[in-house]
Amino acid sequence: MNIPNKITISRIFLIPIFLVVMLAPFDWGEVSFLGTVMPITHLIGALIFIFASATDWVDGYYARKYNLVTNLGKFLDPLADKLLIASALIVLVELQLAPSWIVIIIIFREFAVTGLRAILAEGGEVVAANMLGKIKTWTQIVAISALLLHNIIFEMISLPFDDIALWVAMIFTIWSGLDYFIKNKAVFLNSK
Repeated sequence: MNIPNKITISRIFLIPIFLVVMLAPFDWGEVSFLGTVMPITHLIGALIFIFASATDWVDGYYARKYNLVTNLGKFLDPLADKLLIASALIVLVELQLAPSWIVIIIIFREFAVTGLRAILAEGGEVVAANMLGKIKTWTQIVAISALLLHNIIFEMISLPFDDIALWVAMIFTIWSGLDYFIKNKAVFLNSK
């Protein structure tokens, strides 16, 4: 297994740590920063999420730069992204920091695209994420980070950046999902 794939797997292993920090009944107190008060566990969880999300860029950069792109990496990388994003979104619903209906739409799209990828893989086709899919992922990461950090910087100026970012992420999620299915509609047209 090459280094980019190991980085991707490490991102998957960070998910349970993130979940324990965010959901276990720890009380490490609160932190106040730029007028925003939040539990220390939320700050730590947000930093774990941001670090794990950054490894997505690192493994992709490393794989392309050193010509280490593999079919396993093309499969694992988006799977790791989906697991991390879905876990964080479910945590945000549990903490009442994100509306469940938006989270359901985002997770539904992720399952649908994963299913389509599986069908394509049966035919021997492994599809890497396109630019729209990458934008979708990064808008989700920005929105989740802002929500986990309780809109920390923008709270001072009463700008609901976290909510706006979540709406933008939802729009890109729907758009990229439709794009993915339209580009691969032949799978459905040629199915027996």
